[in-house]
Amino acid sequence: MLLPLLPPRLLRVKKVKLLSNFLKRIFSSKSSSEATITASEPETMKFLIVGLGNIGAEYQGTRHNIGFTILDALAAASNVVFKSQRYGAVAEMRLKNQRLMLLKPSTYMNLSGEAVRYWMQKEKIELDHVLVVVDDLALPFGTIRLRGKGADGGHNGLKNINALVGSQNYARLRFGIGHDFPEGAQIDYVLGPLSSEEQAQLPERVGKAVDAIKAFCLSGISFAMTNYNNK
Repeated sequence: MLLPLLPPRLLRVKKVKLLSNFLKRIFSSKSSSEATITASEPETMKFLIVGLGNIGAEYQGTRHNIGFTILDALAAASNVVFKSQRYGAVAEMRLKNQRLMLLKPSTYMNLSGEAVRYWMQKEKIELDHVLVVVDDLALPFGTIRLRGKGADGGHNGLKNINALVGSQNYARLRFGIGHDFPEGAQIDYVLGPLSSEEQAQLPERVGKAVDAIKAFCLSGISFAMTNYNNK
């Protein structure tokens, strides 16, 4: 049975409608797909992780340089290398969807704030995305204590950072170095090498500090404090 032929004018109208519906389906599907991809992509955030210490071979591996030691371990675990740049050695790494700038200031401990302020401004990083890793005499060796803000606690590096960034409202990870020294020997103790017993404990405790830094960047200061303080 033969179908009746449509007049040419109606045939053209029908073809236009079919083409229009076809194109609508294509672009509607594409827009929906793009919206799904965009919604599933996590936001990339940038963090400045600062390890405090003093430059020079005579300070390498000392208690006061534990901030450098921890950042070296974090960089090594991520296969990134520090490069000498303005105010310090800098390495950049990715942690899932986060971008981490690792900084070891070359200003010496007491002027650490110059490096922190410069790299915060250069990379446009806010204070709530800054974490400073520092040694602490008041804590037993290897003890980790994170805080979201606070006073300098007599630490000259933190004191200079507070002064130059104009705030104490940044996170810090304090790593205990103990205080097993006689009266009047604090400087020699802080700038001295670790004991053999401390050296044996160091890899595990530094690894725990590295995990705490990652937790801070991925889950926030509250999560990191709950899961790593005094652990």
